[in-house]
Parts: sequence; structure tokens; C-alpha cells
Amino acid sequence: MVDNNATIGFTFALYLVVMLAIGIIAYKRTTNLSDYILGGRSLGPWTSAISAGASDMSGWLLLGLPGAAYVSGLSAGWIAVGLLIGTWLNWLIVARRLRVYSYQSGDALTLPEFFANRFRDNSQLLRVISAIFILLFFMFYTSSGLVAGAKLFETVFGFDYTMALTIGTLAIISYTFFGGFLAVSWTDLIQGLMMAAALLIVPVIAFTELGGVGGSSSQILAENPDMLKWFTDASTGEALTVMGIVSSMAWGLGYFGQPHILARFAAIRSENDIPTARRIAVSWSGLCLVCAMAVGILGTVYMNRDLGDGETIFMVMVNAIFHPVIAGVLLAAILAAVMSTADSQLLVSSSALTDDFYKAIFRKDATQSELVWVGRFAVVGIAILAYLLAMNPGSTVLGLVSYAWAGFGAAFGPALVMSLFWRRMNTWGALAGIVVGGVTVVAWAQVSGGIFDLYEIVPGVVFAYIAIVAVSLATEAPKDEITAEFDSLEQA
Repeated sequence: MVDNNATIGFTFALYLVVMLAIGIIAYKRTTNLSDYILGGRSLGPWTSAISAGASDMSGWLLLGLPGAAYVSGLSAGWIAVGLLIGTWLNWLIVARRLRVYSYQSGDALTLPEFFANRFRDNSQLLRVISAIFILLFFMFYTSSGLVAGAKLFETVFGFDYTMALTIGTLAIISYTFFGGFLAVSWTDLIQGLMMAAALLIVPVIAFTELGGVGGSSSQILAENPDMLKWFTDASTGEALTVMGIVSSMAWGLGYFGQPHILARFAAIRSENDIPTARRIAVSWSGLCLVCAMAVGILGTVYMNRDLGDGETIFMVMVNAIFHPVIAGVLLAAILAAVMSTADSQLLVSSSALTDDFYKAIFRKDATQSELVWVGRFAVVGIAILAYLLAMNPGSTVLGLVSYAWAGFGAAFGPALVMSLFWRRMNTWGALAGIVVGGVTVVAWAQVSGGIFDLYEIVPGVVFAYIAIVAVSLATEAPKDEITAEFDSLEQA
């Protein structure tokens, strides 16, 4: 697709070398499981905020959302609205409490371990069930990142899809295997800044070349008068339904249950850094979401041809606007977006296998060195499974992400929020919320038509909250030492 593939290829190679170098540096600072999973709880506000955003948005931000805007126009922006509100509320409501509670509750390194410690569940049932849902939904989530990476190499270099998928997978495994959480967070900071810069530069140049506000808007409206309407789907010309708008904004509900985002809250060096991190995270997310929408909408007139796959609009515009050297840097931002999420997901999945299965059930007396190496090889195993799932070239990034996002949001969001705020909640309530939320998403997604067209995260979250309250009240109240510990944390 690009004449100077060698130039762009060199830029990509240089970028990957830098990421691997960061992984090696982090490797030298990783001595125990806490370092590998949470970086020793040492993240500053900039690293925690940008890495949380970068691991959250992923290739979806540069492929899925611009693609949705390219097809449906401004009406696709309801997803962005929901996500921005969800980002703010997550940092406001969950971040500080999770940082304090996860440390005080036995220095929990993973979300399943936090639940087990919070409710003193010595049976490990709550921990294992939580880990199973993490592994299930991260298979789909990680696959979405690998699909995005494959589309990048396929579009830019014309590689066969399988070859492109293989290259992207190996690149992500390389530094996650060695460096763990520190490598993931440090690279996410760089990748997040690259994503923001690329998303800002492309629409600004396209907007200018199209003649500013007057020129660009008149051309967009001439192409399709519905492109700039909030309540009309430009692809069909039909008005959005209430269910459609609710489904789009409901993406914001998913934030409270995403393990790879919540890990940044637990890993921040001090709860006093959280207000600063919140401002950085919300600003970064707002900028990136607005610019991603602008790429898709402006692309309908800037690229005067049918792309076939709308999710390639950002890549096509970069190639059309910039010299290959600059294009290589900007396209590396897509690789950054893909890697920043896939690495985090691999690490959380590895953590679930290592800490919540291997250590909790099979090798309680395992050494720290042994656990770190088990975690590293778990990264490889999980990546292979995600690779196999991503082998279907017809998979869409948005479709895979939406399913996994709903699964995590419904399974863990209500359980986490209630565990941080409700002293009467008990082990059985937590277990009921996780199972009901996760199973509802899986079942709801299999049916379509009528009420079942509602995004599955909505019924999943609602039923999970109901299950938590109903089962907690119907079963024995938590023991006095558990509620006393909760009260002491409330006062902290």
C-alpha cells in the first residue's frame, strides 16, 4: 500500500527495539511476584494515569471508534460519551479505596486475591471462580488486540493475515515475558503519548486541508447529511432508538470491572497521587476520544473512496497525508495502542494463573523466583490461545472488545463497587454477583431481537447488583472481625 515500505518498516523495527529494551530494564528490577504483577506499587501519577488509559483504549481507539464514526457518523459518539463519564467515575469512586483496601487486605496482588482476602474466603472458591472469568473474557479481549495488530501489518505491508498476526503476537510477548508490570506500565506511558499525538495531528491536518469549519462541514453534509447528527445513524438514515443510545453509553459501566485498569489503581505509589492522576487520565481520554471521532467523520470526505473496512480509515489517512518517515511514526501509534492493551491483558491473565491457581491451590510454598517464571511462561501460553482465537480474519476489533468489555464490567464491576462500600456484603453475595453478571453476558449475547438487542452489559450489571444484595441479605452476615476491618478502612 505504501511505496516506501522499507522506510516505514525501519521505523517499526526501531520502535520494537525500544520497547524490548524497556522490557529488559524492567527485568532487572523485577525480583519477586509483587514486582512482576504490580511493579512493587511504585507508579507515579503520570505513569498510572496514561498507562491505565492506554491499556483501556487499545487498538479500538485507533481502529474501532474511527471505523464506527466513518460508517455511522456523529451518532457513534454516544460510546465515547459513556466511556469518558465511566473513566471519570472510576477514578473518582474506585481508585483511592482500591489502593488502600487492596494493600490493607493482605497486600492483595490480583482482583481475585482481593476478593478472597476482603471476605476471608479460606475455601478459595471465590478466588478460583473470579480467575476463571478473567481467563475466559481475556481470551476474547487479547484476541481483539492481536486482530488489530494483524490488520495494521496487513494494510501497511500487504502481509498475509496469518503472517501479520504472528509478527504482532511475537512482538507483544517479547517484552511482557521479561519485564512484567513495570515494562507494561512504562511502555504504556510512551505508547499512550504516541496515541494522543497521532490522533491529534491527523484530524487537524485533514480539517485544515478541507477548509476549516465551513469547508469540512459543507463537504461532509454534501456527502451524507446525516453524518453530523447525534440522533441519526448515518449508515441507515434511521433515528437512534432509546435502546441504541443506552447500549452505547452503557460502555461506561464496564470500567468498574476491568482488571487491567484496576491494577493501575492498586499499583499507584500513594493514594495522595490519585487526584492528579484522575485529572491526567480524564484529559487524555477526552482528547483521544474526540480526535478518534474526528478521524472517522473527516475521513468520509478526505478519502473519496469506499474503503470496504472502515476500521482501516486512520491508517489510510496517515498514508495519504504524510511522508513515509512520519507515516511510520504515526502508524507505530496503532501498534502502540494494540500492544499497550494486549500486554496488560496477558499480564493480568498470567497473574490469575500464577497467583490464583498455581500458588493458591497447587504450590502454596512456591518461591518468589519460581512464581515469576511461572508467570512468564503463562504469558506465552495465554498468548498462544488468543492467537488461535484471532486466526479468523473476519473478526472485527469492536465486536471482540464489546463482548469482553461487557463480561468484565458485569462480572466484576458490581462486586468490586459493593465490596468497597457495603459492609454487609459477604462471600456468597460476592460469588453470586460475579457468576450472575458473567453468565448473563454470555447468555444474553447468544440471543437477538427485541429487548435482547440491548447491550449485554446492562442486564449483566443490573442482575449482578440484585444478586449481590439478595444473596448477602439471605445468608449469614459477615463475622465481626471482617466488619471491624471494613470500618477501620473506612476511617483510613
